[in-house]
Amino acid sequence: MRNKIIVALDMRGLDNIVKLVDDLNDKAVWFKLGAVNFTAYSDRVIKALKERNKKIFLDLKYHDIPNTVKEAVFSACEIGADMLTVHAIGGVDMMSAAKDGVKAYEDKYSKKGAKILAVTILTSFNKQTLKRDMFLDRDVEGVVTDLAYNAKKAGIDGLVASPQETPVLKKIFGGYFSIVTPGIRLPSSNKDDQKRVMTPCEALKSGSDYIVVGRPIYASDNPLRSFENILKNMEEVC
Repeated sequence: MRNKIIVALDMRGLDNIVKLVDDLNDKAVWFKLGAVNFTAYSDRVIKALKERNKKIFLDLKYHDIPNTVKEAVFSACEIGADMLTVHAIGGVDMMSAAKDGVKAYEDKYSKKGAKILAVTILTSFNKQTLKRDMFLDRDVEGVVTDLAYNAKKAGIDGLVASPQETPVLKKIFGGYFSIVTPGIRLPSSNKDDQKRVMTPCEALKSGSDYIVVGRPIYASDNPLRSFENILKNMEEVC
C-alpha cells in the first residue's frame, strides 16, 4: 500500500527536502518534485533521491509546442524521472509528442522510460473558477472527461485527476489509465488552497491508483507518524 503514496516535496530548502526523505526512511518509495524545487535544486535534488533509491514523479506539467515537449520529456527521462506530467489542455499532438520523447529515450538507451500522466483540471479549480479563468461554462467533470478522451487518443499512460472525477473516469475507461490523485487530506487536515479534496481511503475507493500527499506530511511535527497515519487510514478503513 505504501507504493501508492507519493510524497510531495513542496517545502523550501534542499536540506529540508533531504531530511524529510531520510525521516521517512524506507517507508516512502515515491516523491513528487514540482516546479519550485526543481527550478531551485534540479540535479542536486534528483541525485539525492536517486542515491536513496527513490522513485521520482516529476510534476512540471509540460505545455508547449509539440517538439519542445518531446525534447523536454526525453531530457526528463535522462535525468531519472519515473513518471512525469503534461497538461492535457495542450492537445493531442502535444501529448503524442511527449510519448515520442519517451520512445526516443528508450530507443537510444534500451531502458524503460518514464510514464506520462496528463493533468486534466487542477484541483485548485472548481466550476466557478473554470468559468472565470478558463472561460468554460461547464461542469468540471465534463471537461475532465473530454480531456481524458484526448489523452487516450495520444496514448498517454495515466491521468492526474481529483477523486471526485475518478469514478467517472474508471467507469468510462476501465483500467486503461493509471490515475494519480492530488488534493488528499486526512479528516483533521486543513484544505489549504485545494477545492476538491478527499481522504486517502475515499480516494482509493473512488478508483485512484496513487495519491499525492504534501502538507499533511511535510508540515507535520512528525512526518513519519503522519505518513504511517495515512497508511493506517488506507489499510484499516478501506
